[in-house]
Amino acid sequence: MSTDVISVAILAMGGEGGGVVSDWLIDVAEHNGYVAQATSVPGVAQRTGATLYYLEFYPKSQIPVDAAPVLALLPFPGQVDLVVASELMEAGRALQRGLVNPQRTTLITSTHRVYSMTEKTAMADGRVNQDQLLKGTQAAAQQWIGLNFLELAELCSAPIGPALLGAVAASGRLPFGREQFESAIQRQGVGVASSLRAFAAAYDAVRLGPSPSAAARKLQPGPRLAALAKRIATEFDAAAHDTLLLGVARLADYQDIGYAQLYLNRLADLQAKSRTTAAQWLPDAAKHLAVWMSYEDVVRVADLKTRRSRFQRISTEVRQQDGQLIQIHEYLHPRVEEIADTLPAAWGRWLLSSDTARRWVKRWLEKGRMVQTSSVRGYLLLYLLAALRPLRPRSMRYALEQTRITQ
Repeated sequence: MSTDVISVAILAMGGEGGGVVSDWLIDVAEHNGYVAQATSVPGVAQRTGATLYYLEFYPKSQIPVDAAPVLALLPFPGQVDLVVASELMEAGRALQRGLVNPQRTTLITSTHRVYSMTEKTAMADGRVNQDQLLKGTQAAAQQWIGLNFLELAELCSAPIGPALLGAVAASGRLPFGREQFESAIQRQGVGVASSLRAFAAAYDAVRLGPSPSAAARKLQPGPRLAALAKRIATEFDAAAHDTLLLGVARLADYQDIGYAQLYLNRLADLQAKSRTTAAQWLPDAAKHLAVWMSYEDVVRVADLKTRRSRFQRISTEVRQQDGQLIQIHEYLHPRVEEIADTLPAAWGRWLLSSDTARRWVKRWLEKGRMVQTSSVRGYLLLYLLAALRPLRPRSMRYALEQTRITQ
């Protein structure tokens, strides 16, 4: 293989914009004196295999008259100059494929994780060890660049693609300047402003170093949770502090401060009675208890679907432009049991025990309902359901779950 050929491999899951990044790189190369070629090999599924985009560039100045370069369709192990992974596990996959050469390859990876189903469904911490992944990818590459580019992009209301392009530009591995990359984004003409913001944020983060992450900021409790944070710091084993901070934030958001205090009371009681070191079990116990105490019910679903942040996220995901309107339709099909769970305990038990009441409610629910939450009527319907949150402690489901948790 000629050393004049520049080879680039991009590994990205469906919907992450790997094809857009590939198109931008082809555009940059073709507008700056290179012959460019791109191919793609789709994975089996979004989580069992990413799409591999492979690009090669060859300088037109090196091509003899009446000749054309023959560029490869697939990467050859150990012969790739630049590998870009949209997520940390995909960087690991690049290593498995032999694409990363410690004498040649620059590896750019976003350090966030998109967990597989087996990782998500494990009762304990079933995640692949992220520290080992990071160490492995760092050791395998000649130049390693790793940041949470998804987080940077989200702060700019953009997808991850332009942030990855900014990292490529900042790496200095391709013979193009920052302005040439930005020009490619501008020529595409879609979502230019947000893409340029994400590009600049990633470029500056690679060149100057990252600012404190959003994940770190989430662990800084606001004034509302300050007393609970102080209690965590003084009463609980340090190994569980981060999990406990996330737990109290989750439960205060789910119900109220008193509910978050109940969460800490339960864990404090467990810690006091334990005959083993809390560091061995407290982080997992804190995680599972927080998830259990924030069980999903009709009130919770309605609350989440009517939050301003959800409408903003949807607007960003569909790349809503000025002057465009979005209609959001929810298909809701609650069962009789879910209605009973939301009612006061005595009413809920009556509904489940009365055949007449069950048949009447089931007839009303059997076809489900299509609710347009972007309309005033649809939004108010869910908003009123979400407003039942103060009454949740009187519901049948709440009494049942608290009994089970106590046992």
